[in-house]
Amino acid sequence: MSEIKSVVRAGLVKSLASLLIKVAAAGLTYLMFVALSRSMGEVPYGQFAFGFALATMLAIGAAMGQQTAVLRFWPEETVAKAPGKALNALKSGWALVLLAGAGLSAMLALIALLLGLIGSEPGAFLHLFGAALLILPMAAAEYGSSVLRAQGSVWSALLPRDILWRILVPGIVWLLYLQGADLSGFAALALSAVLLSFALVLQFVVGKRRGYVNGIGFGGLKSYWAERGKASRWFLAGTLVDSAALNVDVVLVGLMVAAESAGIYFNAFRTAGLMTLFMFAITLVIAPMVSRHYHAKEMRRAQAVTSFCAWAGFIFSVGIFIVFVFYGDLILSLFGATYAQGRIILIILSVGLLADAATGPTRIVMMMTGHERDYVRIFGTVMGLGFVLQLVAIPLFGLLGAAIVNTGSRIVAQTAIAWWTRKNVGIDTSLFGVRDLLDRSGAGA
Repeated sequence: MSEIKSVVRAGLVKSLASLLIKVAAAGLTYLMFVALSRSMGEVPYGQFAFGFALATMLAIGAAMGQQTAVLRFWPEETVAKAPGKALNALKSGWALVLLAGAGLSAMLALIALLLGLIGSEPGAFLHLFGAALLILPMAAAEYGSSVLRAQGSVWSALLPRDILWRILVPGIVWLLYLQGADLSGFAALALSAVLLSFALVLQFVVGKRRGYVNGIGFGGLKSYWAERGKASRWFLAGTLVDSAALNVDVVLVGLMVAAESAGIYFNAFRTAGLMTLFMFAITLVIAPMVSRHYHAKEMRRAQAVTSFCAWAGFIFSVGIFIVFVFYGDLILSLFGATYAQGRIILIILSVGLLADAATGPTRIVMMMTGHERDYVRIFGTVMGLGFVLQLVAIPLFGLLGAAIVNTGSRIVAQTAIAWWTRKNVGIDTSLFGVRDLLDRSGAGA
């Protein structure tokens, strides 16, 4: 039992540090969106929300699944005493991110140009150029953070993007507002891209000085892709499904309803996401731990890590959910008086995320244990059916239909993958996993 306590204690210390950063980041994110919404007006902010959600989804594609791959392959190759392969995975991951990010950015910019040429209103698609500028920095930020987290870093991995970037954006936006500048959707997105790039350069320099391995390399890319390409493609598919589950609603609402409605839904979803803050902070820490313990055949330790994650994340989520029920409209009104009408949307979306928390870190366990294909197959199928329903629900019921379909799909999908993981991986990621851990300990396993 002492080994289990030591594993949990190690995870708890880093998780608390990660949580501290993520809580600060959540507050700063709110400050960023509040500053933008109050200084831009409803239509420009709606364009920003649309472009930000679109860039986020495309950035996940640009990351090529490497943000997950390095979290698994670095510990796996380290346990196998193959540091050369671990380093090649890291450097090749950077190469893939840069190539894919540049390609997707150019593609979206070309689409924006064509739409502008055939459109009747000049500048109507300018915010798409802003989204194109943001794709590569977002993808690089995601991968750069994973590179450092795979090596056990918390502060260097999270501070630049989660704190520095989120301080700079609202700070500069507010200064511009006080000077009388009216930010367009394009300007807000472009400013975000420039400041994020600055934060990434700083992260790279600080990480190197603190002794963390990092670097970009194209020389071993061919061999890496030949060996790890199949898994990477499934990692990519998994992250695309995850990103779509979090962002496609905003895009569909913006396309089918109005830019103003996209802003309301965007704020409600981002607010609901605060429920999973602790769960997300913990998974940032436990991903390499799960990979290391699982591949070293230390199943009790792997179960201990996931059970701790599930319960800590769920308790936090319940507390936030209660706050939303009683004060959701007040919280949303921080974005502006008109956004308080999203309260019911906030509560509906929160129910789905509460179920997400109850099933624990299922996604990261499946990804770290070599079951990424099954994750995509199960979660992607359920959420894909939900996306199809959105095409019917949004025109008929607007924001309410989008929220209900999203929540229903999430509950079914999370339950399905949690059940599959318990049966096929041997780790119960849900709240009931602690029961298995106690049974094993009592049996002296």
